[in-house]
Amino acid sequence: MNRQTAVITANYGRRMQIALPDGTTGDARIKGRTLKPVCADSVSVIPIDGGEWLIVDILDRRNALTRPNLRGTVEVLASNVDVMIVVAAPEPKPDWFIVDRYLCAAENMGAEAIVAWHKSDLPGDDDADAALHVYSNLGYGVARTSVEDADSIAAVEQTIGSRIALLVGQSGVGKSSLINGMSSPATQRTSGISRKTGEGRHTTVSAVLLPLHGGGGVIDSPGVRDFAPAFTQAVEVAHGFREIDARAPECRFANCSHLREPGCAVKSGVDTGVIDARRYASYRRSMHLFDDAQRPY
Repeated sequence: MNRQTAVITANYGRRMQIALPDGTTGDARIKGRTLKPVCADSVSVIPIDGGEWLIVDILDRRNALTRPNLRGTVEVLASNVDVMIVVAAPEPKPDWFIVDRYLCAAENMGAEAIVAWHKSDLPGDDDADAALHVYSNLGYGVARTSVEDADSIAAVEQTIGSRIALLVGQSGVGKSSLINGMSSPATQRTSGISRKTGEGRHTTVSAVLLPLHGGGGVIDSPGVRDFAPAFTQAVEVAHGFREIDARAPECRFANCSHLREPGCAVKSGVDTGVIDARRYASYRRSMHLFDDAQRPY
């Protein structure tokens, strides 16, 4: 049996596109109903009739972006990610709490995280400038990008280099147009903001891994209205907020949740301005989301 290793480059439900070691691509289907490969997964495949391939196994993942689905189980969105680029923009109105939750996921995945302020040719506001300043002070890369400025997008592609990057963010922030500025020719469909709702329209309906000039690749994922990581322990939430994780050892109690306990160094940091109040509010929201996810349906 001619078993080979391949990489998932597009996910269309039960149908996949794969890249083989010799550089060729092919169509594949999944053996059985338990396997659920995602973009950038390494998989074992065997040839079948019609020139297609059958995915028979998923190889070990280095990491995975996950979220709880409506059935109360964990859904894997992407795997083997080196860089997570969280895209926000002046339109639609940025939800910094969603940005924080993606950054929280990246920290727990061990992936580098970058905040891309896209459509930077449009006027922003003081809240956006303040949020981006906070991220920069925390050590996150902050990139201001625009389709009107090819150099700004080329700089992001250069940062990715030979690695695998995942673009995430709200619907309509311009992830697909950002990718089109990196890959040539442009391959991703784009659309504008809904005038009725002021929110973005979903133009990416399935995850696709596209090659970049530097030898790496970028995963364009469908936009979201909301996102929360699927964590198993509350400590993972705290670990996902750099400034909170750094001060946690100074708390009076080793198992401090940084919500109500006395002698909490994190709350003290908020009171003195060492920790940004909005980021702390975001942490509290994330903890409440985690608690809600633990309740039985």
